[in-house]
Amino acid sequence: MNGPANIQPVEAGALHGRPMRYYDFTMAAFVTILLLSNVIGAGKVAKVDLPVIGEWPFGGGILFFPVGYILGDVLTEVYGYARARRCVWAGFGAVLFMAFMSWVVVSLPPAHDWTGQAAYEQVFGQVPRIVFASVAAFWAGEFVNSYVMAKMKILTRGRHLWTRTIGSTVCGQAVDSLVFYPLAFLGAPNWTPALVLKVLVTNWALKVSWEVILTPATYAVIGFLKRKEGVDVFDEHTNFTPFRTAL
Repeated sequence: MNGPANIQPVEAGALHGRPMRYYDFTMAAFVTILLLSNVIGAGKVAKVDLPVIGEWPFGGGILFFPVGYILGDVLTEVYGYARARRCVWAGFGAVLFMAFMSWVVVSLPPAHDWTGQAAYEQVFGQVPRIVFASVAAFWAGEFVNSYVMAKMKILTRGRHLWTRTIGSTVCGQAVDSLVFYPLAFLGAPNWTPALVLKVLVTNWALKVSWEVILTPATYAVIGFLKRKEGVDVFDEHTNFTPFRTAL
């Protein structure tokens, strides 16, 4: 658990009552990315032309959704599993509220001289199946991501950060994709089982690749936050149940 002199290795429970300067900002960024990923990219299939392989489909949300998992890694690594768990529940509630308000606003009778209702419904109309799949996948994937991250930190004694960030993303994104795509699209129009599987595997691989590519940025953010907070948190005696929000 050795680190820079100004960073003190502590058990997660020792943070109770200690002010965290950047925790709220990190939580806000996490929830913002989560909401945007569900509004903008969840249902769109884009394509890229690859040499030799040709046209290959991928989900549009891949452009920024993995940033949410990176922030999940940052939260767990810097602030511990319990605080990351609180952020997951905050994001869970935010997504449910967004879905409910989207349904309310779309359902409001449009003014007689307003012609944008069809386009508005197409963009913001939340299909209940997609909402359920998205929320379930987020909840399961993020908790797996945080759990693996925290456990690997103990096993590695705080060394080799890249193994934790990538390893937790491999597991968390696998669970996320395995839950979301079958629940959201299997049997839906224009979604054959082969397409569901192809997009699932492609998005999982791309998300993990994003994690690898952004590893230097992850290191920089984690290093900055640890220096500012002055602690390096280890979840030696943490209760890892996902069904609580207490720190």
